[in-house]
Amino acid sequence: MFRIFALSLLLLASHALQADTEQTANNLIQVTAKRMLNQIEEDRTQINSNPRHVYDLVNEILIPHIDFERMSRWVLGKHWRRANDEEKQEFVTEFRNLIIRTYSTALLEYSGQEIHFLPVRDQSDPNRASVRTEIRPGNGPMIPISYDLYRNDTGKWKVYDVAIDGISLIANYRSSFSSQIRRSGSLSRVINQMKSRSQQAKK
Repeated sequence: MFRIFALSLLLLASHALQADTEQTANNLIQVTAKRMLNQIEEDRTQINSNPRHVYDLVNEILIPHIDFERMSRWVLGKHWRRANDEEKQEFVTEFRNLIIRTYSTALLEYSGQEIHFLPVRDQSDPNRASVRTEIRPGNGPMIPISYDLYRNDTGKWKVYDVAIDGISLIANYRSSFSSQIRRSGSLSRVINQMKSRSQQAKK
């Protein structure tokens, strides 16, 4: 599911959006994706010889616009409230690594999928936004995807959830991690498992 999200965000740059005198949530996604597309094309030779270079691009260009602490807090739910400060920080770090790996893999698999924007809806809260799109993966049916963003205290827009075909990314991960914690017996063991996977991915 997350790979579909990653591909759709990558494609946002190829479509025109309404101009605004200040940065809107739509504009943020457009500018970020355009920069990502341009950099991938510029670095194509390097990526072909070293696919891990995509990790660096994702980390530099895309990751700063995602609020991993807020996502981690919602993903863990009651387990976040019970965790100590060290566990919280470690989970945020490893969850971020997980997203980088998944996103990078999706970009390597990009093959010209189409995306369409849906009309922008009025927001009752000026500090919240939902960017609605549809993506057609290959020859399959359109998949609706919406990006939820909020404006933080510094005025910057941050992505905190994505819904793919009505399924929340946060809710999906929350169910997954809840099951992992229940099976392993503790959050610390799940974090250690995440660290192990991160280390293996770097080899």
